[in-house]
Amino acid sequence: MKILIIDYKAGNIQSVINAIATTSPESNIVVSSKIQDLRDADKIILPGVGAFNDCMDGINKVQGLAEEIRYQSRVVKKPFLGICVGMQVLASEGFENGSCKGLNLIEGEVRKIDLKENVNNLKIPQMGWNSLEIKKPHPILRGIKEGQDFYFANSYHFICYNSSLVVAQVDYSFKMNAILARENIFAIQFHPEKSGESGLQIINNFLNLTNDQCS
Repeated sequence: MKILIIDYKAGNIQSVINAIATTSPESNIVVSSKIQDLRDADKIILPGVGAFNDCMDGINKVQGLAEEIRYQSRVVKKPFLGICVGMQVLASEGFENGSCKGLNLIEGEVRKIDLKENVNNLKIPQMGWNSLEIKKPHPILRGIKEGQDFYFANSYHFICYNSSLVVAQVDYSFKMNAILARENIFAIQFHPEKSGESGLQIINNFLNLTNDQCS
């Protein structure tokens, strides 16, 4: 199995590589932004750290990359995983440092965390462990139980226009989307590669998804 990690000079790539190598040591891991590598890949991962607009700038600087991401995910329907800011740029639009168009693979928008109803002295960014609230069963959650903790590092969150795509949330003075799934496209706000055994289970689930499970 060829797993492509998209390299657009803004992702936390090494920790993702290590997590994949741990869960699927037989896989061929390729780090690239070349169009042909997207076409050759069996599964595609878009990692991300930093700001929404910086990530989109990195993607847009590679000629044809955004278009190929859309084609491989929506037309070819390859299993596709966005992590943290790599999740957020799958939205239609983000509002970090002004308005910026996203890849529009999952309709929605990315807004700053609003703690106006904060009763637990929470801070921005959300930095640390939070417990998953499962909204519906899904193969991406195989082996994951309600209340398991995952590691978050985010000041912005994904508001999904279609609530049926929400697989899991966390409570951070409001219900924040943690996992979204649209057919073969998966968007995860936390860092599975930094979430211990639970995170490795999520990555393993993604790598082992069949086409039937993505439909």
